[in-house]
Amino acid sequence: MDDINTTANETTNENVNFETRINLGPLLDHVSSIKREIETVIVGQHKMVDQLLVAILSNGHVLLEGVPGVAKTITAKLLSKTLNIGFSRIQFTPDLMPSDILGTSVFNLKNSEFEFKKGPIFSNLILIDEINRAPAKTQAALFEVMEERQITIDGSAYQLEAPFLVIATQNPIEQEGTYRLPEAQLDRFLFKITIDYPKLNEEILIIQREHLLQDHGKLEAIKTILSAQEIKHYQALVKQIRVEQNLLEYIARIVINTRENAFLYLGASPRASIAILNASKGFAAIRGRDFVTPEDIKDAAVPVLQHRVIVTPEREMEGITSTEIIKQIIETVEIPR
Repeated sequence: MDDINTTANETTNENVNFETRINLGPLLDHVSSIKREIETVIVGQHKMVDQLLVAILSNGHVLLEGVPGVAKTITAKLLSKTLNIGFSRIQFTPDLMPSDILGTSVFNLKNSEFEFKKGPIFSNLILIDEINRAPAKTQAALFEVMEERQITIDGSAYQLEAPFLVIATQNPIEQEGTYRLPEAQLDRFLFKITIDYPKLNEEILIIQREHLLQDHGKLEAIKTILSAQEIKHYQALVKQIRVEQNLLEYIARIVINTRENAFLYLGASPRASIAILNASKGFAAIRGRDFVTPEDIKDAAVPVLQHRVIVTPEREMEGITSTEIIKQIIETVEIPR
């Protein structure tokens, strides 16, 4: 009798666990479809595409860094084509004013009242090209909208429609006519994604595709995969991904180590810990799991932390980068068993 009861209890527990598992099937199908559409134009860069998809699922902003010509802008455009949401592109220049982005109040002669005319930031996916070309005043205009998804103009608050994602690009090499992004703004980007040059075989394939393209546009045949409602649903789904207590402690230890590392002048803030948590859930989701593993946290840590820490001047002169230091920290922190 005891054996029968034990078996019944185990069966019941299995059913309960099965019923409470998150159904990630539709999400995985949509992720695969988006990847296929992007791969019709972009050669390689699979890691970057995964990170962009994780950013969408984690409701976070992305900073794309790379030299000119490595498909930063076209990748953002491609992503917007696969999503049935609003899209705006803003080219940052030294003479750009905050009102050019946020909008401004215009006097209406008909009713003798001021009316607020929304700027290009009022959309769902915003591509900011060469974000480091605008002065600090214009960059500061993005603080509120990136963090709180709202804008305050003349004492009135305007909420932005969800989903809202900023993808900004910058060239790390060119210094003339650029302004360094303030740390407070960098901290608002979930990921900083560094795009490298393609390999030889990838470069050959890029040239072949361009040769065969002739007069056809690169983005003409891209299909729309996800709606705004589906994106919001998947974002809510990803928040339910399970994370064990020992993995939460693992994230905390990684971030604490950035504050105690002798090679770093500035460590990461608690916002970075939350960002790693959210991003690791996104990585787990696109890999078909409803639970986070240490590998998900490792994959999230570098793009989350590399722009949030500052290397000491001595180590910077030696050519040591923040990415190298973060990778060393991840290797030294014990993986929970």
